[in-house]
Amino acid sequence: MSRIITVALFLCASVAMSAQAQQEQPKVVRINDSIYMAPLGSNAYLVTTPEGNVVIDTGTSDVAPEARKLLGAESHAPVKWIILTHGHVDHIGGISLWKEGGTQIIAQRNYVELVNYVARLEGFFAPRNAAAFNRPSEAVGPWAGNYGAKIDPTILFDEKYEFTLGGLQFQLFSTPGETPDHLTVWIPKYKAAFIGDNYNGFGEPEPMSFPNIYALRGTKPRWALDWIRSIDKVLELKPEVLLSGHGEPISGNAEITSRLTRFRDAIQYVHDEVVKGMNSGKDVFTLMREIKLPGSFNIIESFGKVSWCVRGIYDGYAGWFDMNPSTMYELPPSSVYPDLVRLAGGPEPLVRLAQEKLEADKPVEALHLTDVVLAYDPINNAALGARLKTLEYLREHSENYIEVGYLEYGIKATKEKLASK
Repeated sequence: MSRIITVALFLCASVAMSAQAQQEQPKVVRINDSIYMAPLGSNAYLVTTPEGNVVIDTGTSDVAPEARKLLGAESHAPVKWIILTHGHVDHIGGISLWKEGGTQIIAQRNYVELVNYVARLEGFFAPRNAAAFNRPSEAVGPWAGNYGAKIDPTILFDEKYEFTLGGLQFQLFSTPGETPDHLTVWIPKYKAAFIGDNYNGFGEPEPMSFPNIYALRGTKPRWALDWIRSIDKVLELKPEVLLSGHGEPISGNAEITSRLTRFRDAIQYVHDEVVKGMNSGKDVFTLMREIKLPGSFNIIESFGKVSWCVRGIYDGYAGWFDMNPSTMYELPPSSVYPDLVRLAGGPEPLVRLAQEKLEADKPVEALHLTDVVLAYDPINNAALGARLKTLEYLREHSENYIEVGYLEYGIKATKEKLASK
């Protein structure tokens, strides 16, 4: 659990800094004479030149003023460019604070659809993000429509874009991965690559975490093969400095190559095992149970979880239908749960079985059994008590921060139901 708390501070999906992180009063990290980083949960960067400055990512709206204060103290020159590595909220929240008259804002072309997608499903995502990050759900206004997002970029590009400011060349490449609009910023003079969230280092010592090829809050498919090609594109640049959206800078080409190669190969392994399993006729749940990263990768699952990503890859390729005729229809399996309870002679035998499953170290089966009983009687005290114990057991045995967030949400909801009786 202590590792999970540490990892939480560096989550790429995080939309707010913790009070503790704010009290630590982070300082600017000087990368070299021209590049500065504000480490505020999601990193914001300032690149200075003789003709003005370039900002790369802007943080969340709540920490952006601090990032502006920290980085602005390094240079008072005008901001000529703002580059957005991707459209997640923890990277674009401070645009308005940095934008000046004549500032160009640049993003990859898929940015437009990404931010519209997020705005389109704002009411869907709000409670899920609140559950994952253990914070109150934000009020959601009227539906903005299918294309209601604010589009800040003034320049959109497809595969590559270049500009020079103050004699310093900036090259931008489309590198889809965690998002389809992901880009990499390459400054040849410094051999520095800014890769956003395509490498989840978290700033922790080795080993690093497997990525969220699928995020539990809900995402469009994150194509593993695109992510792999994007990492290869960065490796081909032979960077000496790697600057991510979260976590600490990585220096030295050998170290960068070692980390990115292992990260890429882990994604490749999981993707290929899923595809081989699909071609051999295995269902998604079998593959979720069977596919494990070999220990030689030395990668933990404190952020992304392999089993979730297995299903994300599977469903991304094939969708929801599993060839079982019963799943073609609108009624879910839970529609017959009350009948199962009646056949069992009431809730008591199923609650006892759930308790036995938990004692036998089969907590997920126990959780399913409480689902059955609670479909029959949503306020059954014994089932709620068994569910609470099961959720607490899963929380104590989890090493994944996102999983813990949703388990905490379930624990809170179950306690509220028990207290209301």
